[in-house]
Amino acid sequence: MDNETCERLYNMYYMRVFSYVMTLAGDRHISEEITQEAFFRAFSKSAGFRNESDAVTWLCAIAKNCFVDETRRLKKTGPIPEELPASGKTVEQLVTDKDSSFRIHTVLHTMEEPYREVFELRIFGELPFSQIGTIFGRTENWARVTYHRARLKLQERMDRQ
Repeated sequence: MDNETCERLYNMYYMRVFSYVMTLAGDRHISEEITQEAFFRAFSKSAGFRNESDAVTWLCAIAKNCFVDETRRLKKTGPIPEELPASGKTVEQLVTDKDSSFRIHTVLHTMEEPYREVFELRIFGELPFSQIGTIFGRTENWARVTYHRARLKLQERMDRQ
């Protein structure tokens, strides 16, 4: 595929492919990255297009594969942990330290629901927020906010000890 054809396809279908990826990813930044990667793969391997489908269908199929690859990569690396303000250590690091782990479990034992359970599902169960929300019959956003509030309550109570 020559440069002119690539540029024409890019200009014609970028927004359609990007919109499709947005429905998959739900995040503008990630969608932009995946869309760019999809066009790169398509133009790098243009011999793979056999004119059996529409060009936009072909590009969306490549974009979907890029999205699946990115999702797998993120599952392997995991989310970047947030740091706790007072100690500079992450909750995950504190849990691995036996003394801190005991203190955390002691404080968690006294924490009210749903904060305790959401925190435990996230940290010890390593569940994503979407699954935590589903368990409670709530949204992913609710799970994120509840987890954040639980972390703040936990940190506040640990600072008092």
